Order: sequence, then structure tokens, then C-alpha cells
Amino acid sequence: MLTADRLQHGGVMANYRCTAACRHCLYACSPERSAGYITEAAAEYIAELLLLGGCRSVHIGGGEPFINFNGLLKLVRVLTHGGVNVEYIETNAYWASDVKQCENQLKELYKAGADTLCISLDPFHAEYVPIELPLSLAKICRDIGFGFFLWQERFLPVMSRLDKNKKHTRGEMEELISPRYISETAKSYGIGYGGRAINIEAEYSSCKPVKELIKSRSCRSLLSGGHFHVDMYGKYIPPGCTGFAIPLNEAVNGIPDGKYPVFEALLNGGTMKLLEYAKLKGFNPNKAGYTSGCALCISIRQWLCENAPSPELDPEHYIEALKYY
Repeated sequence: MLTADRLQHGGVMANYRCTAACRHCLYACSPERSAGYITEAAAEYIAELLLLGGCRSVHIGGGEPFINFNGLLKLVRVLTHGGVNVEYIETNAYWASDVKQCENQLKELYKAGADTLCISLDPFHAEYVPIELPLSLAKICRDIGFGFFLWQERFLPVMSRLDKNKKHTRGEMEELISPRYISETAKSYGIGYGGRAINIEAEYSSCKPVKELIKSRSCRSLLSGGHFHVDMYGKYIPPGCTGFAIPLNEAVNGIPDGKYPVFEALLNGGTMKLLEYAKLKGFNPNKAGYTSGCALCISIRQWLCENAPSPELDPEHYIEALKYY
């Protein structure tokens, strides 16, 4: 049986729905995703498994956690009371238009056990959230002594060219920031090209032959405990490799041999084994090639979802990853 490495740093995804559908979103979140939110029971179960796996602190993300503030409060309480520290909560600050309401909500979160926000600030978010809102939220945090950091603050000089009180289209930002602001922002972020971000690579990179991209090297990061996520359904999502969803209890206690053939192929033999497996199912690679090994891998997994489903693959993820770009 396979098990994940000792769980060190991870994130709990409260939901998949978000008020934004950013171009770089690794989890392909959007306003169209399910309106569901993590339940108290699921949070309690996840907290127990996190501790069993060795993880004693997490951040909370989504989706947009503040879509359901009462649900967020319950999640924070369950984690902290269960012995799992909440390092920070991610938010795009769409909700930060009422100063008094913000202050009250932050004070409630502090009482529940959370004391820091990670506030998104970059050109991708500026398509959905006016810059004034994350800046206002940062000021409110500063004024009342609630911890925060802007992610990423390095974009402030570039974004000063934009009207902070409105959302901006791609065309507006290409004119005001740079014609290549998308690829430049992605490079500055150092993002992984998975989820919706695979579309950025497809637009700005050239294709290479499949034979140059396949690797027999095992994808051991699939079982890494370094920056994993657990979604609202209690599924373990490997670091940077979205589209897989394995029950957290199996990642911690043991994954039955042979249960997840796509996952095992990548884990044991990289894209070479994955391609061999997919070809047996009828997959034919694009003759034009792919932009990277990750693009090849995602293309194979997307095809498998549609034509030869495997239980570890999340079909909705591959559908949503192609939207909104």
C-alpha cells in the first residue's frame, strides 16, 4: 500500500465556488462551481486525519472562504478546537466594502482562532475585484491589529497604473500594464501550470514533440506532504498536481494497490507509464505535440476522464479548467 509522506504544510479548501475565475487558478474555481461549503462533520474528520498524518497547522482557502462567513467561522473553530492551528485565511477581499462589517467579522474570526489573512492582489484578480477592496481590507486589518499580508505585494507598483475603483478587462490591462501582462504576471508568480493556468502556457509557449516530453522518472511529489490540499469533500489533492482527488484517509492510512491506476502510473513511471496506460485505453497523442510534460499529462488525464474514467480523477476539475480563459 502507498501512503503520503508525513503531512507538513497544507491547506483546507472550504469550497470551490469563488466570486472570481482567475486565469492562474490551480483549482479552477469560479462563480459557476458548486455552492456547497465544507460541513462541520467533514471538518472534524479532516482535523483528525491531519493530526494522524502529522500536520498540526494549515491555511484555509477555496474557492472564496468568505462566501459563507458562518461556515468559515465553524471551520476555524473545528480546526483550532481539534488541535490544528490556522496559519491564515485566503481571500480576494470582494466582501470588504463595509468597514464596520469587516471589523466585526475579523473580530469574530479572531475569537474563533484565526488571526491572519492572505489578501490576493495581482492583475489576474483585478479582472474580478477592484484594487481598492484588497487595499481597504489591508488597512482595516492594520487599524484593528489583525494580521495580514498581500499576495503578492510586489504587484503594487504595476497595479498603480490601474483605476483602483473598478474591475479591468484583459484589453485594458494590456494597454495600461503590458501587452504580455498575463505571461509576465505568471512568471513573476512562479505559478505551476495546472488547473486553469494551463491555458496561459498554451497561449504563450510553443509545442514540443511528445518524445521530448515523456519521462520515466517517478512523480514522487504526488505523495508529498509539503504543500498538499484537502478539499471540502475530504479528498487529498497532491501539491501542484490538481485533478487528482483521493480520500484523505487513504493518503494517510494507505492507498490500496491497484485502486487508482492513473495515479500509480504517474507515481511509479512518470508520463511514460501514463502514456502507455492511456494508449491501451485508446488515447492517441496530438501529433503537433504539447507545450510541456505537464500539458501532456493533463491532456491525457482529461481524455481519460471522458473516455476511460478512473476513480481518482475529478471530472469537474478538467471541465472547469478550460473555462473563463
